Amino acid sequence: MKSAVEPLKARRIYLLLRDRIVAGELPPGGRLPGEPTLATEHAVSRVTVRRALDLLEKEGLVQRKPGSGTFVHDTRTVRPIVADLSNVLSHLIDMGRSTDVKLLSFGYGVPSDSIAESLGLKPGERVQRSVRVRLIDGEPFSYLTTHVPEWIGLTYSEAELAARPLLELIERSGVTTERATQAINATLAGPDAAAALDLEIGSPLLTLTRIVYEPSGRGVEHLHALYRPDRYSFHMDLVRTGGDGERRWSPALGWPRTAEKADRKVAEKSKADKSKSGEKPTRVARAIKQRS
Repeated sequence: MKSAVEPLKARRIYLLLRDRIVAGELPPGGRLPGEPTLATEHAVSRVTVRRALDLLEKEGLVQRKPGSGTFVHDTRTVRPIVADLSNVLSHLIDMGRSTDVKLLSFGYGVPSDSIAESLGLKPGERVQRSVRVRLIDGEPFSYLTTHVPEWIGLTYSEAELAARPLLELIERSGVTTERATQAINATLAGPDAAAALDLEIGSPLLTLTRIVYEPSGRGVEHLHALYRPDRYSFHMDLVRTGGDGERRWSPALGWPRTAEKADRKVAEKSKADKSKSGEKPTRVARAIKQRS
């Protein structure tokens, strides 16, 4: 029984310390309390504390220095991607150009009934199915499963999908994408997604299901995306609309995003600082509007 409880205790300590790091209570470069102190504070063994610190280190939140202790890793230069919910299709292709992709699978087959219905397919009609992982600065942040009607999928190759944005390939086939619907939820990472996103099985994930349509109303892409919440977030600017007594919050379409301005300043400052020191500039993750 004790052997089954210890991992749960380690995860609890990991989550407590993680929350303190993310909230800024433990600042970048700050030293964490020693293993004996943490063990006493949480009434656990040092082995359990060590397991919790292993999880933090694996996530890149701390750095362990033999003989010195465990220090909070400075992750401020790697900003999470921000998706603008008020603009569904904007910059989807740019997303493919500003991030890296790893194609895990590519094939054809008959989809599930729910996917076939969402795309308006006839019974037995096949789709091109692919599974990809997107990375920013070499770190995985999304696990994407897409289904595209076979007549569109036959216009591009596996090699092209591994190198070019899917929406670009769909539009190259002559299809005009006009609108999309999407639903956002939360889920837990299964074995495949956890391995691809470098997470523990059961880790929390953001999930998005999007269906893209052409002007006739026919579905041309079904996307099911899983995102690491520490590397991807959703954003929507709102404005107050309506008359007296009926005031409400509405999406601020086209409203200038302060987050994007802040990201540009971070990137420019980082580039300037590294130019002065002679160090080669590295890419800073930009705030990206609804791209996947």
